[in-house]
Amino acid sequence: MGAPGTPPRTGYAAGAFDLFHVGHLNLLRHARAMCDHLIAGVVSDEMLQLTKGLTPVIPLAERLEIVRSVKFVDEAIPEVLPDKLDTWRSVRFDIFFKGDDWKGTPKGVRLEREFAELGVEVVYFPYTASTSSTQLRRALAALDHAGSGARIETPQRQPLLSGAKA
Repeated sequence: MGAPGTPPRTGYAAGAFDLFHVGHLNLLRHARAMCDHLIAGVVSDEMLQLTKGLTPVIPLAERLEIVRSVKFVDEAIPEVLPDKLDTWRSVRFDIFFKGDDWKGTPKGVRLEREFAELGVEVVYFPYTASTSSTQLRRALAALDHAGSGARIETPQRQPLLSGAKA
């Protein structure tokens, strides 16, 4: 990606990546096109509960395995720190990728200012309007709430071994 003689650029894209969908794939694809090495920060179950009050449908270990398997991702790590600057201190990236819902917000403006002081570029990507984890959660909740009496039986979940093919 970088011109000859220029240092490689590392990008960081954080997300819950719960109920993985095409919007997540698009984010990772576009992020990887803008850097030489892409690290995906998969927000831990505890951080999701703390920051958004959400319990993920898919546990962290499985979300990490899914994201690691995406060809655009060079490395997937658990995101366990609430402050993105602390994450940067730990990971050291050159570009931070975020959804455009942060753009122009007080959090986004502060993040841009703090990262600019460190030489980190902030790049916003639009959400995929047709699909979101929030919409998928609502649909699942509506099905659950409908109480039609029909129950979908799911097999006992077995942990996916690292490196195993789904």
